[in-house]
Amino acid sequence: MTDIAFKSAKSLAAMVRAKKIGCTELLMHFLDRVERFNPSLNAIIQTDIPRAKKRARAADRALAKGDIWGPLHGVPMTVKESHDVAGLPSTWGVPAMRKNIAAEDSLAVKRWLGAGVTLFGKTNVPLLLADSQSWNEIYGSTNNPWNLDMVPGGSSGGASAALASGMTGIEMGSDIASSIRNPAHFCGLFGHKPTFGICPPRGHALGGAVAMADISVIGPLGRSAGDVALGLSIIAGPDEIDAKGIKLQLPAPAKKSFADYKIGIIYSDPTAPVDREVQSLIQELAKFLRGQKVRIDEKARPDIKMDDIHRTFDILLRAATSGRMDDAGYERLLRQAQRLRPGDDSVKARGLRGATMRHRDMLKLNEARHQMRWKWHEYFQDFDLLLCPVMCTAAFPHDHKPSYDRLSTINGKKYPAMMETFWAGYTGLTYLPSTVAPIGLTKAGLPVGVQIVAPQYGDRTSLHFAGILERHYRAFQPPPGFE
Repeated sequence: MTDIAFKSAKSLAAMVRAKKIGCTELLMHFLDRVERFNPSLNAIIQTDIPRAKKRARAADRALAKGDIWGPLHGVPMTVKESHDVAGLPSTWGVPAMRKNIAAEDSLAVKRWLGAGVTLFGKTNVPLLLADSQSWNEIYGSTNNPWNLDMVPGGSSGGASAALASGMTGIEMGSDIASSIRNPAHFCGLFGHKPTFGICPPRGHALGGAVAMADISVIGPLGRSAGDVALGLSIIAGPDEIDAKGIKLQLPAPAKKSFADYKIGIIYSDPTAPVDREVQSLIQELAKFLRGQKVRIDEKARPDIKMDDIHRTFDILLRAATSGRMDDAGYERLLRQAQRLRPGDDSVKARGLRGATMRHRDMLKLNEARHQMRWKWHEYFQDFDLLLCPVMCTAAFPHDHKPSYDRLSTINGKKYPAMMETFWAGYTGLTYLPSTVAPIGLTKAGLPVGVQIVAPQYGDRTSLHFAGILERHYRAFQPPPGFE
């Protein structure tokens, strides 16, 4: 039965429909694994077992009558803590929000339930979803199943650890600065950051906010490319207000095989140097792709200065997340920003200016961002996809110092840890979709993924390419000790 835990969600659903396993039996299998493995991982931090068992029994009864609720009928699922689930807390790791009990499910959770899942819990996050590790004062720290001394990523770190260890069937995260992509990379999973705006986030906000935050998206994580493709199809599409006049119709992939693709590849950049081991694994992938007749260009880039992308992202990211802060926190940042030297262009200084800048300045940066969108559009007239790193390194050791005070060691040199957001901003700033697929392990046995970037609304193309990689290059593999 152990191997069941590592099957794709689509495979689990097929087993249920074929009556090879019951919905209640499947739920109990995953709950048993939670009891065994979650104490060492601390990935799943809230559960509602009675409600989950009740739904699983109802799913069994429905199946017996030939009533299939959806494509994931009976598949056990957890979701990132920041998504509202009726009756459970949505704290975002903020101690003052311990008693913030959701009154109803988020729109995306409703859509997952409509697809037939058995939702049984929520997974850990960092404070305000603002870190590449998953630690907060309420729930503590989540460990990476590949090495418990390492982080699983963030902010969807609990989600990635639960999936990689076989404690849940499928997951849903969110991403503003690699919060889906970085955990997928650190834990050897598939994850998809959708095109901005196609997955309505209503019910994924503190304080009941309904406005869509800039850059931020919600999206799926899974043990297969097919799972994240299915997950996207479940949660994508306009909310009821926009549905009055808008219909989402993502273009189908125009290519069928490796040989049909023309792609660009980036291994590293002076703006955000990448660890040689990570580079080497992407280079090995490129060698394989050339053998499959993929047309590869290692030099072509959109006509945008890397520094301009990074700076614009740093500032607009903090502008977008400033709305999550309470008034006291904002006033504290305002005082810090007022003390900055005029020429200080450090990542921390950019963040302070972004969180506190005037609206006029934000409009100027937004115009710069949209100029970049057109440069990317021009690039994708010649290329189907771009492959690039997800992060500068593989998973790093736990370090609970504030992000701006941490350092990353890359190729023997120390760099500000926040530099790693570069590879998230390189594509996310301009609304582009990207799929992460596992491509190998470092010498220390830590997973490495590649970021597969598509043009805006090209989600199905990056997912298609990830699926081909899964079949012909590398699929998900369970971490040792959890088989």
